Amino acid sequence: MPSGLVALLDDISVIARAAAASVDDVAAGVAKAGSKAAGVVIDDAAVTPSYVTNFTPERELPVIWQIAKGSLFNKLVILLPVALLLSEFLPGAITPLLMLGGLFLCFEGAEKVMEKLGGTKHGETLDEEITDVVAFEKARISGAVRTDLILSAEIMAISLAEVAGEGLVARAAILAAVGIVITVLVYGAVGLIVKMDDIGLHYAKHRSASVQRTGRMLVHAMPYLLLVLSSVGTVAMLWVGGGIILHGLEELGFAGPAHITHDAQHAVAHATGSLGGVLGWLTYAIASAVVGLVLGAIVAFGVHTVTSARGKPAH
Repeated sequence: MPSGLVALLDDISVIARAAAASVDDVAAGVAKAGSKAAGVVIDDAAVTPSYVTNFTPERELPVIWQIAKGSLFNKLVILLPVALLLSEFLPGAITPLLMLGGLFLCFEGAEKVMEKLGGTKHGETLDEEITDVVAFEKARISGAVRTDLILSAEIMAISLAEVAGEGLVARAAILAAVGIVITVLVYGAVGLIVKMDDIGLHYAKHRSASVQRTGRMLVHAMPYLLLVLSSVGTVAMLWVGGGIILHGLEELGFAGPAHITHDAQHAVAHATGSLGGVLGWLTYAIASAVVGLVLGAIVAFGVHTVTSARGKPAH
């Protein structure tokens, strides 16, 4: 009897170690996939606050919560099953589809650069006149969830490419975890950003002079933070989109462009000593962003030429 109990405990310990290893594998997969999707995550966090403008302060967080629930639905109910079916039955389609998503990122990033340089603004405006508050809120939430579907598809595609070699159950667990973690991070950050001015106004009424200064600083910093987020999001889209295209071409047998950027990265890394790792990575990121900007500008020019000829808006 004791020996049977020892054997049982031994089996339990083996199962526990295997479970712990599986959890570690999933955590590593989440970290790997999430880091690759960082550019899209930054853009998602930069875009979403614009959908919460023109609301009263008490409605801002409920609206963000509704958008976050829509984002989770997009990732877990719509995109996760599609990603798993694709990876199981059409794995060869992952790279081309990922490159299409990368090209879309390049297009969006290049269009934002063109707008900032004085080009015509495209896409829907978020400054419409409010006549029905309830209908306005529903329309904003619906528009934000539609935008999130595109960004979430890119996040899931990037993540899928990083964990394509895992088993089906591991892929499902990693993609689900990535979807949940990224949604919590993005919309948690959006909530803090959107309420930053309200927090600042609250602090500005405090009895302590130092707290008042902090409050005024938060209020004054709000527009600059949104501007920085927008710029960082644009750069991140170009960097990630260009990097996806370069890596995809390499996967498809056209390794020349990727080799050039990697050679530049290694050359800078070797020439700059202790800062080589950071400067080498920065060199590759800049090269990827330039590739993304060029490709995106070409696509934007083509899209706007065609849509202008048809007399339709670009989006």
